[in-house]
Amino acid sequence: MRSLAILVALLLPASSAVAEVGDAERGAKVFRKCVSCHQVGGTAKNRVGPHLNGVFGRAAGAVAGFRYSDHMKRASADGLVWTFETLDAFLENPKSLVSATRMSFRGLKKAQDRADILAYLRQYSDKPSDIPESEPTLRDGGPNLDPAVLSLQGDPAYGEYLSSECTTCHQADGSNQGIPSITSWPAENFVVAMHAYKQQLRPHPVMQMLAGRLSDEEIAALAAYFSGLD
Repeated sequence: MRSLAILVALLLPASSAVAEVGDAERGAKVFRKCVSCHQVGGTAKNRVGPHLNGVFGRAAGAVAGFRYSDHMKRASADGLVWTFETLDAFLENPKSLVSATRMSFRGLKKAQDRADILAYLRQYSDKPSDIPESEPTLRDGGPNLDPAVLSLQGDPAYGEYLSSECTTCHQADGSNQGIPSITSWPAENFVVAMHAYKQQLRPHPVMQMLAGRLSDEEIAALAAYFSGLD
């Protein structure tokens, strides 16, 4: 029966009213984990984080009057837009989309919790019916990574050999001259970010192209090399 439900959801047009996957009522309860930083609803204001009214379809870093981090501003400039897929990925692991986000939240690891929160937030969009739900079991967070990929032990020497393409833009000495430093970046964060580019969750087209050419072993090697630089 579950396989049939997934097949029906995939065959329905994107604009149709897809069967509710997220439970908005339960999502309101899960959202309690967020209320110390975010508000939503008719009286919502910016707090530690921006208000979340109308978040679907909104460019990242676009709420007027809120002071965003430089990394969120860069994600916005790269073209990050909050959709079901990108919000799902961000809620699962904020650093998957914005490496140095100020959002000090460990993430929601359960796909259903994320689906429920997104169903709840969708109610505060201008046209909720125009936002189709996604089946959370089809993509368990983002990027989709086999645990074996994260556990790969990269070869720093091989990473140094591969790094010349990276250092045409990123400064090996760790400086931030117009582009974020990746020196001393924790290896896991590097791997997660590169796979987010590879799966086109992060929107930068050049990085998507470069990451798309790299194997899992090559990404692990680069992560090992850059994490070890001072």
